Amino acid sequence: MKTVDEVMALAPVIPVLVVDEVAHARPIAEALVAGGIRALEVTLRTPAALDVIAAMAEVEGALVGAGTVLNGAQLDQSIAAGARFIVSPGLTEGLGRAAIARGIPFLPGVSDAADIMRGLDLGLTRFKFFPAEASGGIAALKALAAPFHQCRFCPTGGITQSSAPDWLAVRAVACVGGSWLVSPGDPDIPSITASAHAAAALWHS
Repeated sequence: MKTVDEVMALAPVIPVLVVDEVAHARPIAEALVAGGIRALEVTLRTPAALDVIAAMAEVEGALVGAGTVLNGAQLDQSIAAGARFIVSPGLTEGLGRAAIARGIPFLPGVSDAADIMRGLDLGLTRFKFFPAEASGGIAALKALAAPFHQCRFCPTGGITQSSAPDWLAVRAVACVGGSWLVSPGDPDIPSITASAHAAAALWHS
């Protein structure tokens, strides 16, 4: 089991994936891994999500996580499906304690100081800043990060290929989450691979 820091260090971008068809899962995962993106967040926003996680987990080099996890039941279902890390849009004490008890890397969503303090009370220091742009963007995250020097963030929500470098330049940002790598519908494999290559190169740009 990797630590949350190891998950966040795999690439500059964790793709946020909404996949409707299980048949698309493996080709998408293979294309992302081929482009240098290994940590893949499959959101629990479709009926196929758990099966998609299971299919992607079989792809060599992929570290598949579950996103939009809202409660302990979804946490356990995701782990059973093969998820190796968990991402949630917010942070509750119940979900936080369940994730800690399972020993799985966990990125809970935060958007203000109270959220972060709730996480710190649970022993958490790694967070998803969400929704990043709607919550005030880079200026807001810098202001929040200042009093919480021990924390690192994965901003997600409204971030694009062009804006990602500005976020990654913030000292408190370890990586970003982005939905731009994979478009809805039938997967365009060459486009996904090219987008993954470009995303993987952001740390060096």
